[in-house]
Amino acid sequence: MKPIVKQRVEDKLYQNRYLVDSGRPHIKILNRLFPSSNLVALTQVCPAKCYQLNDRGQVTIVSDGCLECGTCRVLCEPEDEISWNHPRGGFGVLFKFG
Repeated sequence: MKPIVKQRVEDKLYQNRYLVDSGRPHIKILNRLFPSSNLVALTQVCPAKCYQLNDRGQVTIVSDGCLECGTCRVLCEPEDEISWNHPRGGFGVLFKFG
């Protein structure tokens, strides 16, 4: 019987690759001035850590490395706080293991 090898989530995510579509992010925050509790929550729940609070308390996004999992879409859906589209063909996340 093979021993169970434990691996951190961060180590698994590191194996994925992301092809950046320069100048055409697939996610945009629609209201940066007054971040809602949903946007602030994204800084904690996004598995790729794409959302961050800046020094002015505003939520910013760097979509490079986004897993396209849809967590942010589900969390922000009722208020339309973000605009989310699939990346253009050939761009976005490239999963190493399927």
